Amino acid sequence: MTIPVRIHWHHELPDTPYNLWKRRELADLVRLGRQGTRAEIIGGRIIVPPWMDLAHGLIVSDVADAFTVDGMKDPSGAWQSVRGQDLDLDVIQDGYTPDLCLLNPENGLKARKAQLKHLSPHHVELVLEVTSPENADQDRIPSPPDADATKWNGYARVGIPHYLLVDRDPGVARTTLFSGPDRAAGEYRESLSWAFGEVVRLPEPFGLEISTDEWEPWI
Repeated sequence: MTIPVRIHWHHELPDTPYNLWKRRELADLVRLGRQGTRAEIIGGRIIVPPWMDLAHGLIVSDVADAFTVDGMKDPSGAWQSVRGQDLDLDVIQDGYTPDLCLLNPENGLKARKAQLKHLSPHHVELVLEVTSPENADQDRIPSPPDADATKWNGYARVGIPHYLLVDRDPGVARTTLFSGPDRAAGEYRESLSWAFGEVVRLPEPFGLEISTDEWEPWI
């Protein structure tokens, strides 16, 4: 079968993209040098994400650190964060690698003991994505509404309770927390938003603040 890859190359694949992704064979088949080091399946399409730049990575660290510091107040109830972990959206045959996944202690322990290669949506309370110039549209609400499905749709369709999107586009420069996933529609029904420079105040079940003073749009 011929599968289009994001930059319009084509590869003959021996199985469906999702099956290859789940067996961790897809990246080797479609790796495109400096385009990226992993492959994702978004809306059934093979996407090769770009390299993460320093500013992108530091934002991910800022979010992870905020949860770590907050967890020190009550270690027994601390959220557990993991970066670069594959997330298997088997219900829709997609596979993503979020910038950050947040798990409660019980689910984190279960996943650790099972020695999972991929997290499942029921393990995860929140996912974080930070946009990059090359693939920001893959993280956002589809525009126009009849555009291809994005991670926003996928996370809602599998019932991820919270999706935190940090959009570094200079025309946006905003952090949005989506919640209230409608699995049937593949949409989030609620959102809160903060401009860069404002303090992100995550509501319960998190109840913490994240400073964005150092966050900058991409150049």
